[in-house]
Amino acid sequence: MKVTAEHNERMAKMTFASIYPHYRSKVEKKGRTIQELHQVIEWLTGFNEDKLETLINDKVTFETFFQEASLNPNAHLITGVICGYRIEEIDNTITRQVRYLDKLVDELAKGRKMEQILRT
Repeated sequence: MKVTAEHNERMAKMTFASIYPHYRSKVEKKGRTIQELHQVIEWLTGFNEDKLETLINDKVTFETFFQEASLNPNAHLITGVICGYRIEEIDNTITRQVRYLDKLVDELAKGRKMEQILRT
């Protein structure tokens, strides 16, 4: 699928706080822990639990979320299709970073080993 300018704008303006409960629910339903979810988020963004809580409480957009993040240098190794989009073909930085996070959460929920998820 092709990513449109409208799609990119919608992704940038979405709040992390609105999506985070879905991430939690997805991994918990599959028997994974919130600690594992936080480990995955911290690997990608550098945000510890306290910072995540602050970002959630402040209802920051994904644009702000990723502007404040220190993206892992191995994030480019996250490839594949998520939500119908091939990650490595997404030109917009924010949209690609959101899809990185979506892909990691998806892999966690699917039971992948943490070493594989964290690209170690």
